[in-house]
Amino acid sequence: MKTIILSTLILAGLSSAGFADGNHAKDMADAVTSAQSNDIVASYDILAAHAHRNGQTVTFHLSTAGVAGAEAPVSVGALGGAGVHAYVWPTSLDPAAVGFEGGSGILALAATAHPDFDDTPLYDENNDGALDNDGALWHSHWVVLTPTPACGEGALAVRDIDEGTTPKLPKTWPGLPLFIDSPGYSPQFDAGEIRVNVPFDHDVDLVGVNYDGVTAALRVNANIHAPILCVTDVFDVASGDLSLPGVIK
Repeated sequence: MKTIILSTLILAGLSSAGFADGNHAKDMADAVTSAQSNDIVASYDILAAHAHRNGQTVTFHLSTAGVAGAEAPVSVGALGGAGVHAYVWPTSLDPAAVGFEGGSGILALAATAHPDFDDTPLYDENNDGALDNDGALWHSHWVVLTPTPACGEGALAVRDIDEGTTPKLPKTWPGLPLFIDSPGYSPQFDAGEIRVNVPFDHDVDLVGVNYDGVTAALRVNANIHAPILCVTDVFDVASGDLSLPGVIK
């Protein structure tokens, strides 16, 4: 797998101070755990996935064998064929819980990096005054995943918005023809840990929601045509079989 190490400046921001509560996913008794593997790049080798809530805020986190967030796709210089790397928490929540059309697929939280395009038009992650040049920095999305044979046997893709349809979409939908949301939740990194804190509306029932942890690569179709964004490589799955055994309590 071809990867690039992010700049020293970015890494300094990723792994500066430890998390205040000191509770990494691997320290949680009810985490979904995964054995370390020498066959997986360490920054994407999942040791544990966990999600827990405080009222209507859920903390999704992963522990990794290496420095989480230390690597990202190589730039190809164009949107078509662009690579995406992702830390993903698939859930059993209905997509309607965050504003998508109900029953439209698997709702997953993702932290992604992709140097060839920006899909967070409301946010200036690198604080340079431009809203369209931040894709290489890790950022968050809600996505709806669906089985997509055109991406390969058994493969998933971010669901396309079919031409001429107007499905329900979140208020922070970035305008792409995909079931994707750019809510602006900042991923936090601490060496072998990534976490994202996510607030939910008061009427979303979070008790008993199932989850899993995945690290993966996706790729934009070279023709930028449906299916637009396929999962092309799964680096690791916390449960081993995407059975979503974790339970938010």
